[in-house]
Amino acid sequence: MDDIDRRILKLLQENARMSLKAIAEKTFLSSPAVSARIEKLENEGILSGYHAAVDPIKLGYHIIAYINLNVVADDKENFYSYAGSVPNVLECSSVTGEYSMLLKVAFCSTAELDDFIGQLQKYGKTSTQIVFSTHVGPRGVNVDH
Repeated sequence: MDDIDRRILKLLQENARMSLKAIAEKTFLSSPAVSARIEKLENEGILSGYHAAVDPIKLGYHIIAYINLNVVADDKENFYSYAGSVPNVLECSSVTGEYSMLLKVAFCSTAELDDFIGQLQKYGKTSTQIVFSTHVGPRGVNVDH
């Protein structure tokens, strides 16, 4: 991966809908050359998808929370299946520390969140933090590294 590939990744992280022509202009390449580089980045798994940023609050999901969960090793596969089936689970990561899982969730109300936590507790102990505000939102990784 060279500096041009890094520039393409940076541009796509800023705007995944950027046209090949616009990327070509910013990288001083032809559109076919940009297309070939993007295809190579996709094939190598470096570029793994294209996503739209959606504001959950504007869709009625006023409660964003992080839930720590301590899942017993024998229950992990069942838990992963359950977490994957709940659309309110935005992210689920296996982590180090006192808890083994960290979930980011979005719900319309605290009552819905409470019901979900009740379901989670069959997998283990939980600790929940509700987000008041986010000052640095999701962003791409530094490709200049």
